[in-house]
Amino acid sequence: MSNSNAFSHLTLEERRIILTGIVNGSIKTAIAQTIGKDKSTVGKEIMLHRTLTHKCKMPLECNNYRKCPFNRQCSLDCPEYVPFRCSRRDRTPGACNGCSNWSRCRFDKYQYCPEDAQMDYRSTLIDSRQGVNLTSQEAKAMADIIKPLLKQGQSPFQILSNHPELGISEKTLYNYIENDVFHEIAGITVMDLRRQVSRKISKKKSKGYKKRVDRKYLQERTYKDYKEYTSENPDVFITQMDTVYNDETNGPFIQTFKFVNAGILFGIYHETKTAQSMKEGVDLLESILGTELFRKYVHILLTDRGSEFTAADAMETSSDGTKRTRVFYCDPMQSGQKGTLENKHIELRYVLPKSTDLRALGLVDQAALNLTLSHVNSAPVEILGGKSPLDLADFMYHDLYEKLDVFGIHKIEKDKVILKPYLLKK
Repeated sequence: MSNSNAFSHLTLEERRIILTGIVNGSIKTAIAQTIGKDKSTVGKEIMLHRTLTHKCKMPLECNNYRKCPFNRQCSLDCPEYVPFRCSRRDRTPGACNGCSNWSRCRFDKYQYCPEDAQMDYRSTLIDSRQGVNLTSQEAKAMADIIKPLLKQGQSPFQILSNHPELGISEKTLYNYIENDVFHEIAGITVMDLRRQVSRKISKKKSKGYKKRVDRKYLQERTYKDYKEYTSENPDVFITQMDTVYNDETNGPFIQTFKFVNAGILFGIYHETKTAQSMKEGVDLLESILGTELFRKYVHILLTDRGSEFTAADAMETSSDGTKRTRVFYCDPMQSGQKGTLENKHIELRYVLPKSTDLRALGLVDQAALNLTLSHVNSAPVEILGGKSPLDLADFMYHDLYEKLDVFGIHKIEKDKVILKPYLLKK
């Protein structure tokens, strides 16, 4: 039976009922049923309007603080660090009102106040109907921060990840830029935003492609075989492989690798695009990581059916004749089957755009490619909670991170990340 109250705004009385539910330790579903709302509405209301009333005095919220052998000098790479999780605070109901452990808890504590929530809601409702909620001084201060970072090729998400003090959402920043809020103040327009346009190939055009016949190297290495292997071995690490280039005749050619779990994009510079050179690229990757780490992080190589990747047996075999990896191939015209690598290529193309002379841009050797990869892998990523792939690798896969750092792929200070072609200009 439909509920006519489900889509109306919350009232002060309903917010007081929510507080009663929090104090009693009720789950969000029970609170929602009481006031005739969806549980997601209750959850968003609590998370949006709860306030931090006590800040943890330790650098990080760590479960092992009582027995800390390092005098509570917390850091993410501490071997004893175990993130603190509170089901009442972090899951349901979402605030600390009425918690029996309130006086003893040393961690961040949040309280929900219905009167404050109602006032905040009313202020937001009024402001949203009165145009841009910025003074000219606030707009100028905000523009001073975002303008140079936009010029460096950073996206609004990356800027806000590094500058939470701006206090706005990604959508709001896009709206400000698209509505020319910063145009007169700082000359910022929509032309300063990165544009990502992708189109599926039409059915009419796709009919012009001939279906390939599976070659010998594809036997037991198709995408179906890949799915079967990963279902039987769900914990293995997967690396996706491809090539990036602009001039198929003269190069240069970049053999790209995406360590899927770590989110890291790696690349090897080549002057030729042959099966032999790609096999040598895999050899080089093994020498960089070492045999043990290579077999750990490159347990599977997933690539497309390009002619440069036909030497499957050679890529799977080390110089001593032992098996070092498993090579599998995507289906024809299905680049999305290694979509995480294709998405990373988009970021690489900010620095190395299509239809340009890559050598003229400055991509002349592996050192230039390493510089490019350092900046790409240092940019915050939304799916990683605002952390960069190198941050994740440093924390979760430190042995891999160390090998890449020695090879020449380093963390770049967040505000110095450049994702524009001028990065390689000398």
